[in-house]
Amino acid sequence: MIRRNSILNKIFFSILIVISLITIGTIGYILIEHFNFIDALYMTVITVGTVGFREVGELSLYGKIFTIILILISMGVLAYSFSLITSYFIEGEIGNLYRNYKTKSGVKKMKNQTIICGYGRNGKQAAIRLTAHKESFVVIENNHEIVTKYGLRNIIFVEGDATSDEILINAGVAHAKALITALPLDADNMYVVLSARALNPKITIISRASNESAQQKLIIAGANSVVIPESVGGAHMASLVINPDTLHFFNMIFIPGEDSPNLVEFACNHIHPEFQNRTIEELKIRISTRANIIGLKTSEGNYIINPPPDIRLLPDSKLFVLGTPEQIEQMKHILSS
Repeated sequence: MIRRNSILNKIFFSILIVISLITIGTIGYILIEHFNFIDALYMTVITVGTVGFREVGELSLYGKIFTIILILISMGVLAYSFSLITSYFIEGEIGNLYRNYKTKSGVKKMKNQTIICGYGRNGKQAAIRLTAHKESFVVIENNHEIVTKYGLRNIIFVEGDATSDEILINAGVAHAKALITALPLDADNMYVVLSARALNPKITIISRASNESAQQKLIIAGANSVVIPESVGGAHMASLVINPDTLHFFNMIFIPGEDSPNLVEFACNHIHPEFQNRTIEELKIRISTRANIIGLKTSEGNYIINPPPDIRLLPDSKLFVLGTPEQIEQMKHILSS
């Protein structure tokens, strides 16, 4: 918005220069050639506009010199004004039309996407991580300058206030699988949580909070998980002192890469009926894919670290698998087909 206002100010300034140029030209022809006002104005306009129409009368030597100077000055002024107006329409109106088209068409094609409210430090990091995992997402941002800067990239922005139901609907909250609200104010995050939960009762909501008091209120409002960035950052720094190599190991696991091992979760609802209710040993995941099942979430919500080989995979349970992307994709292919 600041940039657009700056361009508008320059456009108004260039218009003022053109008016001043016409005024000076008109007065000049009146004084030098003794033309009447209409003739002087006519000569000034055709000179400044460089249209080449017939002159009002024969010009004197001083009149010709004055005309040459007027043409040279007007060429620079008009070129400057035209470039400003063109940049305003290209960067402003045409850019806005393209962004709106990209947003509407992009959101319309999405299903089970994640909505990120706020593209500040936390929202941007969430977008980077989702991009790395090839997850589809939409960003709601109220700052026009940020939308203009990043909106023509591969990120789909919905410009507006995330606390508005209309904006959430435009971002596809009705068919989104998750919402991350990373707005700077706890009150705004609270309002987003309440609105999103009302618009989509099944959506998973992760919210930012500034303190423990706000954390509890956001959970009561309907957030599934609440993160306090300062608390997470402090714990991370302490871990670098206590268990630095362990932390680096986990960072390597959670940062996607083509060859590095990744830790992913796999819902047993996606397992082919032939493999359901079988034991981990019977599936032979380690032998066939070299991927490792290191954890299990039971259908009751309990977590089991290093589940025993005789445990059975029931519907609504979830596997935590460690392996390279190739190994994990192979495992998904075997269990799903």
